[in-house]
Amino acid sequence: MHRKGTTPATLDLFADDSPQPLACEQIGPRSFVLRGFALPFIDRVLPSLASVLTRAPFRNMVTPGGRTMSVALSSCGQFGWTTDRSGYQYTRIDPQTGQPWPGMPEVFMELARSAADAAGFAGFVPDACLINRYIPGAKMSLHQDKDEQGYEWPVVSISLGIPAMFLFGGQLRSDATQRVPLFHGDVVVWGGEDRLRFHGVMPVKQAEHPQLGEQRINFTFRRAR
Repeated sequence: MHRKGTTPATLDLFADDSPQPLACEQIGPRSFVLRGFALPFIDRVLPSLASVLTRAPFRNMVTPGGRTMSVALSSCGQFGWTTDRSGYQYTRIDPQTGQPWPGMPEVFMELARSAADAAGFAGFVPDACLINRYIPGAKMSLHQDKDEQGYEWPVVSISLGIPAMFLFGGQLRSDATQRVPLFHGDVVVWGGEDRLRFHGVMPVKQAEHPQLGEQRINFTFRRAR
């Protein structure tokens, strides 16, 4: 567990068998960027992702205000996050296929729990994984993750593919934001007093990743219920 008063460079919470990040950057009292943490999982994650997407393909959803999102979405786990003109919500059924969302692959769960443990949030068991695909020009406006029934568990966000600039703000939309560059394999974890911070992604710049091409894939793990 993270001990108050210690810095990321001196944490001893990587002494177990969890993958060690290339660096651990603290961006809030209970918020961390684990550089390269997901890299040891990649060879197992990508085939599992392909399997999920065969059953729940990416789609560009519509917000309650009628705007089509530039980011394409899918989900896996017990619950999937959806948006349409009626609002934002978690559902057990994929509205596009009429079938339950694909189960969360074991490697997804392993990665999410390991990252949460490394950031001091032991016992995290996500029941929802939102999968976002950003192509060059796609962005995510500042928002809070607040569609969950409770906020006692952290958010675990994993970046794959081309880089992106993550915006990490405060408790109010008007608060100043940090600009945090995220690269292939980086993981951001935030919770506790930071759980409802506003965050977003600036328009993704043109780039190409050797494995994933001209796209950024982001997994966001949460405990919805």
